[in-house]
This record gives sequence, C-alpha cells and structure tokens, in this order.
Amino acid sequence: MSELPFYLAAFVVVLGVLIVVHEYGHYAAARWVGVKVLRFSVGFGRVIWQRRLGRDQTEWAISVFPLGGYVKMLDEREGEVAAAEQHRAFNRQSVGARSLIVAAGPLANFALAILLYWVVFIYGSEELLPVLGTPPADTPAAMAGVKNGEQVRRVDGEEVATWNDLRWLVLQKAVNQELAALEVINEQGEISVRHLHLAAAGDQGWEGDALERLGLRFYRAHFPAVIGKLVEGGPAARSGLLVGDWIRAVDGEEIANWQDFVLKVREAPGRRLHVLVERNDDLLAVDVESEPISERGRTIGKIGVAVAESAESRRELKTHVSYGPVEAAAKAVAETWDKSVFSLVMLGKMLTGEVSWKNLSGPVTIADYAGQSAKLGLDYYLKFMALVSISLGVLNLLPIPVLDGGHLMYHMIEVVRRRPLSERAMEISQQVGVSILFVLMAFAFFNDLNRLFSS
Repeated sequence: MSELPFYLAAFVVVLGVLIVVHEYGHYAAARWVGVKVLRFSVGFGRVIWQRRLGRDQTEWAISVFPLGGYVKMLDEREGEVAAAEQHRAFNRQSVGARSLIVAAGPLANFALAILLYWVVFIYGSEELLPVLGTPPADTPAAMAGVKNGEQVRRVDGEEVATWNDLRWLVLQKAVNQELAALEVINEQGEISVRHLHLAAAGDQGWEGDALERLGLRFYRAHFPAVIGKLVEGGPAARSGLLVGDWIRAVDGEEIANWQDFVLKVREAPGRRLHVLVERNDDLLAVDVESEPISERGRTIGKIGVAVAESAESRRELKTHVSYGPVEAAAKAVAETWDKSVFSLVMLGKMLTGEVSWKNLSGPVTIADYAGQSAKLGLDYYLKFMALVSISLGVLNLLPIPVLDGGHLMYHMIEVVRRRPLSERAMEISQQVGVSILFVLMAFAFFNDLNRLFSS
C-alpha cells in the first residue's frame, strides 16, 4: 500500500504526457492549416481549470475525467459561425487538410516514441546479457539441448546483444513461424545451434512470459546453496532456517548448488521437504513445508528464500548498451516501426482467436507497469512510456468510428463517393464505434481485475 502513491504518480505522468502530445498533434496541425481552435482539453467532462491564451483566445483546460483529451475546433456543424471566420472552420477545409489534422494526433505519439527511444539509446542502459539457465524438463528449450551458461549470439541469423533482444526476437518469430535457430556459445567458447520449437510460446493465448513457456530462463550461476535472505513470515523463516545456512541435501538428495535447491523446491508445491543444512559447522535437519504458488498457469513450490550472491557476479552478467546520435536515431525509428507492426499483428490475431483477449490491459495494469518501470530506472520508464505511446497511436488509427482512424475512414469514403456520409449514417456508425470501445474497455478492465486478484 505504501507504494501506491508512487505507482499512481508514475501512471499520471505517463498518461498526462501522452495525452498532451497526442492532442497537441491535432492542435498544431489545425493551426498549420488555418483552423481556429476553441479549446484544448486534457480530460473529458466538466472543466475544472481553464485559461485563455493567444490571438484566438484558445481555452486551455483540464477536465474532470483524465483518461483522454480533445481539441475542439471551429465547426459549422456544431454551431453558427460568423461569416468572417467561416474559412477557418474545420468543415470548410479540404479532405486532405482534415485528414492531416486527424492523423496528426497518432503521428505525434509515434514521434514521441522515436524521441524517447533516441534519448534512451544515447543515454544508454544496463542490460542483462542473453545467458541461458538450465531449462525445465520437457520444455522446448530442454528438448533443443539448451545448457546452463550458454549465451545466445543470434536468432535465425539476427544478432542478439541483450536479454531484451532475445525476448523480442523470439516473440516476433513465434507469432509467424514454428522453428527458430539459436546460435549459442558455451563457457568453453564452443559454438552450437539449438533448434527451438516455438509453438509452446502461445499455448496459453500469448498471455504471460513466452520465454518461460519455451523454457528459456535467465542464467543462474552455480552459487553455493547458501541462504542470503528470508521472507519474513514465509515457510522457511517459520521452520527455523536462518540467513547463512548452507543447504546440503533435500529429501536425502545432495544439493550441489543454489539452482539445484530452487528446482527441488519448485517441483514440490505443498509438500513437506526434509532439508539438511550446515550451520556453524554443525549439520541440522529442518522440515519445511513449501507453499503452492500459481505461476503462469501451473503450480510451483516456494519457501521464501533468496541466494547470497555477490555484486561482482551480477556485474558479469550485465552490459552497458549505448549508441551515437545517428545510430540511435536509426535504431529508434526501427524500434518504433517494429513495435507498431507487432501491435497490429497481435490485434489481428486477437480477432482471429489465435491470441487471447486476456492480453488487453486497462488503466490498472498500465499503472502497475508504470510504477514497476519507474522503480527500475529512468531508462526503463522512458521505454515503457514509448511503448504505451506506440500502443495509443496504433489504437487511435484503427478504423473504429469515434477514433481518429474512424474519421480517416469517413474521409476515404468521402473521396470515393465524392460527397461526405450523411449525418444519420455518421450518427449510427458512431454509436457502433462507442459500443465497440465499451466492449474493449470492459475486456481490459476485467483483465485488470483478474490480474489484480490472481496476484
């Protein structure tokens, strides 16, 4: 609960920036083509703060419902317009000018994403190296022969520098193909190719971590099985285990390292484990009952302990990634394009049933991710903001009436028919659009609640 204000603040900043940028895109385009802007509002509903500025005395406002915003322009369809200003009305503009104004909002979101990625790529970030851990039995990674400590160099010939690169490439490829070739190098410098079957990535409708379902886990060095931290009130703490205890055996089987211990606990949800520990040169027997936890569709065991690992070992698994201004710009554009295309592909697969609607996220999940990314650091937070900005841009370009994409669809119809749709047709289509948006929002909100209570 103490983190709630921080998470809310992180969410409000993301939401505020994206709304302002989106609406400013509409505003700037309208001013550029000569349309008079009456109001620029962050939020909907009753205005709670306003100030008039500029030659046109545009009303800059904050409204009571913050999930969105709007730019109100001079328009003869919404009220009488003086003859001297009719040339500045939105409805008097050419189809091209109106389309530019409508498209400028989503385009501003894409431009913001490019800018944010560019800043992150120049600033640089600490990234995990793509080093693999021992995969669980019977997973695609285990069947492909993946071994602990192997570092991925390429996926289907594309270079992999970080763990995020690996996640993104595997996710992209799993959407469209069944097999991927992972070129890996082991700790002895030997290069191998692991042929990974990707179908399991989408076994649960793409909800959750696709890498986990494939058995691609981050490397855990072979640390001694020494307890470095206990969860207060957890099963291990209740049983009498202490920080510094060295786990020697579980249920009579020798434990060689921390990873052996973790696998043993995970595979025994709800079971009583007979643990042999070394403490102050003495061997002690301790019974610990593992707690069953649901993790990505299956039940595992946990006892509330963490390994005593060194800062040096963590540094060896990280790399600092940064680029020069020109290379960063090219990479930022590519990143924005790839994420936009992927969003459209996933939306298409939702419509065909290949991807679960559980992937839709609402404000609660976005607020959670905003807070988590902010805690990880500025680079993670800016990348999260860029991703949400892309999602907002893509969503607004969908041909759904009441969205920007719906208005662009009207303009295309107007070009083909050489006259606009009738007001009655637009009214009906907008009612349909509102219904579609309501259903999508209901799905997203339901998913938020489901994630909240299941966690």
